[in-house]
Amino acid sequence: MDTSRWTAAPAQASSPRRRGAVLERAILDATLEQLGTVGWNGLTMEGVAAGAQTGKAAVYRRWPSKEALVTDALRAGLPRLDAVRDLGSVRADLMALCRDARDAMFSPPGSALRSIIHECDPIQAERFHALIVDGVVEPTVKLLHEVITRGIERGDVRSDAANSYVFDAIPAMMMYRSKVCGCEWGDRDLDEMIDRLMLPLLRPDRS
Repeated sequence: MDTSRWTAAPAQASSPRRRGAVLERAILDATLEQLGTVGWNGLTMEGVAAGAQTGKAAVYRRWPSKEALVTDALRAGLPRLDAVRDLGSVRADLMALCRDARDAMFSPPGSALRSIIHECDPIQAERFHALIVDGVVEPTVKLLHEVITRGIERGDVRSDAANSYVFDAIPAMMMYRSKVCGCEWGDRDLDEMIDRLMLPLLRPDRS
């Protein structure tokens, strides 16, 4: 008697269904990957869903628009600038801070953010203004305040240097040269900015 037709087929292994934070992390990661590959203009919710290996509905349930999705992906992915080392001199401290800021700018999320700014029209770019300020500019300015205040206490920074114009100098220069001049801020570029701009600006008047 042929019993082959009664033999059960081997069960196929199925991948576990992702839910909650695990699925959201996959979607956010896929968003950053898509931004790095196709840019803002080429990014679609369908492409993100395919990259995350989920359905388009799962993306739209959490994020009603591309702008909302990209904002959350960048906010979750941007490196945190929350500490600066005390290396014993204002020059060394500034160099360490600038390297950290440079690495954040040119990380995959940072590069995605810069590409968005370049590709978006002014109205779209305005939607990311708070993200840029809260995630990049304000943390950098806060740490610059710490470095400069520490330099004043050591006596190697002039006493009136702790002001908003001085704090804005490095973020403004790095963002301007990155966007307008295409500067990638190698260590030599950072050295020159600190030695030619910041140290003369900060140096105490010995007269």
